[in-house]
Amino acid sequence: MTIHAQALLFDNDGTLVSSLESVRRCWTRWAVEYGITAEEFGRIELHGRPAAEIAADLLPAHVVPQAVARIEDLEVEDVPDGGVHLLPGTRDFLDALPAERWAVVTSATRRLAEARLGAVGILPKTLVAADDITRGKPDPEPYLLAARTLGVDPAHCVVFEDAPAGLQAGRAAGMTTVALATTHRAHELTADLVVEDLSALSVLVTDAGMEISVRP
Repeated sequence: MTIHAQALLFDNDGTLVSSLESVRRCWTRWAVEYGITAEEFGRIELHGRPAAEIAADLLPAHVVPQAVARIEDLEVEDVPDGGVHLLPGTRDFLDALPAERWAVVTSATRRLAEARLGAVGILPKTLVAADDITRGKPDPEPYLLAARTLGVDPAHCVVFEDAPAGLQAGRAAGMTTVALATTHRAHELTADLVVEDLSALSVLVTDAGMEISVRP
């Protein structure tokens, strides 16, 4: 299977980098600080959603702004502690791409996204973060904004995601979706293509765009 594209849009956490250790540490501490029980916290979908939406599911509205600022501080401060590392294939795949033809589209804030990406040496020319949108994944707004920023028709974009919410956002944006089974099992992911991680893929850059193929 070969996928043709004009632009590639990547989720960050669970797609390019793994930050699961950091996320677990920080959100567990955050939940304790705000008196949220393990049962309450366990009912909430955490991965692939903006912190503001998660906090709003768990806390009174007047507490949410302070709570969001607190989790951002905890996660940014945790980055140097080694909770973030590149996932297999990320470096080689991104190094093969023209800088103006790809973007990172994350549910994290810009400050947190830049801290995590900077820790592993990824410097995207285009970054769409939680600060830039009004509705997070699974709404298509983040991916549509990225396509608009790159000047590419959504139909010619490919979304790379590890979370159901992000894949849903990509589909709703009218984009081709590639799921990476780094966080969820393959059978839990609905996409045009499902692979283990970016190391399973190769990319060929041509005058006409980019061709993504599964390695033999």
